[in-house]
Amino acid sequence: MLRGVIFDIDGTLIASNEAHARSWVQTLSEAGYDVPFDVIWPMIGMGGDKVLPSATGIEIESAKGKALSARRWEIFTKDYLHRLEPTPGARSLVARMKADGLKTIVATSAGGNELGALLEVAGVADLMDIATSASDAAESKPDPDIVMAAVRKSGLKPDELIMLGDTPYDVQAATGAHVNIVGLLCGGWTKEELSGAVAIYDDPGDLLRWYDASPFAIQALAE
Repeated sequence: MLRGVIFDIDGTLIASNEAHARSWVQTLSEAGYDVPFDVIWPMIGMGGDKVLPSATGIEIESAKGKALSARRWEIFTKDYLHRLEPTPGARSLVARMKADGLKTIVATSAGGNELGALLEVAGVADLMDIATSASDAAESKPDPDIVMAAVRKSGLKPDELIMLGDTPYDVQAATGAHVNIVGLLCGGWTKEELSGAVAIYDDPGDLLRWYDASPFAIQALAE
């Protein structure tokens, strides 16, 4: 009874996880915090409201937290955004799902001002029906709030949706919202770390190659 797909963006449709990690490292270094890349990297996929306090103890809503978050986005857009590319097959996969009549919904921990830029770089901005971002949820991933907001905005039931994501935080968020999730390895996580996903593929292109045997096609045909 599949009627829609909920998409994560970073690491799923755009190869941006390393860039996000490096922009955090650079931001914190400027502010006098020596937080290595290897410490930040495993946090990518959570919202900034969780990354910043986990790395430094600074709450994102504090004056200092807001300044660091704004600076992080400045560095990301100036030094990294223009270099990013979609993950292999990203647009073709979303286009296939849309052609199948599935509603396309974004659920990301990125802020609203970041979301538009990321969707443009991913090459899928014109293919998305509904978008939810950090401003739509009280808590970012791995809490289920953003996925639950996507479900509400879609007008569909959780069992009529499948999420596509690339981090354990996507798996936790989808599971908490009672939505099945398909995992992708292109974000840098392993199959073991994505356990809980109903299926796992290398990247969007790999999923597209196996699409007719995937949970997306199987559930759509069951309808």
